[in-house]
Amino acid sequence: MKKYYIALIVLLMAIIPCCAKSSKKDAFVMTFRSVSMAEGLKLMSQDNDYVLLDVRRPAEYAEGHIPGAILHTNELMTKENTELLLKNKDRTICVYCRSGRRSKDASKKLVSYGYTNVIEIGGINDYSGELRQGL
Repeated sequence: MKKYYIALIVLLMAIIPCCAKSSKKDAFVMTFRSVSMAEGLKLMSQDNDYVLLDVRRPAEYAEGHIPGAILHTNELMTKENTELLLKNKDRTICVYCRSGRRSKDASKKLVSYGYTNVIEIGGINDYSGELRQGL
């Protein structure tokens, strides 16, 4: 009889941990990559299929932006207007602002909207190349 109790206890000890719920989320969390401006420019030179997104305000963009950049103001960014602008959610999107704060915020938004290849490259303050003016 003692053998049966021991076997039952061992069996319960093996089964109970299998029934417990994990406190960690099992879902895969998408995120963006954060690199320096120099590294971002190098990545863009190696990939012809990318979008360069300037998430500053229109007046800042008009004062000077990286050639080829598209204005998409962080404060006005919604899922709907982003999907109208950026149809391919798997395309490389390089995001910058003035110093890096807004580009991080915008990158988080893009990932939450389902974009899978977002690279945050910091701020235009770290850019030493030619700037284009105007809208």
